[in-house]
Amino acid sequence: MDASVPKKSSVKKPDVTLEEAMKAVETLIKWAGDDPQREGLIDTPKRVVKAYSEFFSGYKEDPREILSKTFDDVQGYNDFVLLKDIDLNSHCEHHMVPIIGKVHIAYLPNKNVVGISKIARVVDIFAKRLQTQETMTKQIADSIQKYLKPKGVAVYIEAFHQCMTTRGVNKPNVSTTTCTLTGSFKKRELEEKFYLLIKK
Repeated sequence: MDASVPKKSSVKKPDVTLEEAMKAVETLIKWAGDDPQREGLIDTPKRVVKAYSEFFSGYKEDPREILSKTFDDVQGYNDFVLLKDIDLNSHCEHHMVPIIGKVHIAYLPNKNVVGISKIARVVDIFAKRLQTQETMTKQIADSIQKYLKPKGVAVYIEAFHQCMTTRGVNKPNVSTTTCTLTGSFKKRELEEKFYLLIKK
């Protein structure tokens, strides 16, 4: 199995209790220089832990399950399927700050197609983990290729990284672009058509 597409069972369940996680947030508040017991912060550890359970819910999901239900009655359709402008919200694994952008995904069906919402859910599975954009781009493409088995997949991501836009070099207008092509999308004609359509 491709190491870039981890199985659900390969993600180790953390040996951390809710109370321990909340205590860690309280420690960070103290380290930042504030009082975790003041009125505005007293419930912050609980809220942060709840938010993190949403931000990183992708560790609990398996792309194989999402892509397992397919349809083979496509009435002879023989072109690729393209989803544009899928919202991306992830977190940088180096600083744990947001990565915000858009994902464009195309796949060329072999026999079966999948419900379009399932493709967007695959994006969320990998986005809702600590990530680098390069790794995430490949994980999305590899999982669709492995479990849907199309003739090819194209994944294009353009995103802003707050580790660069709000700290460090503080360059707010810099976006990062990554792209992965598999199978038939490595052919010039299909690759050019994909880029043309996502740029429209």
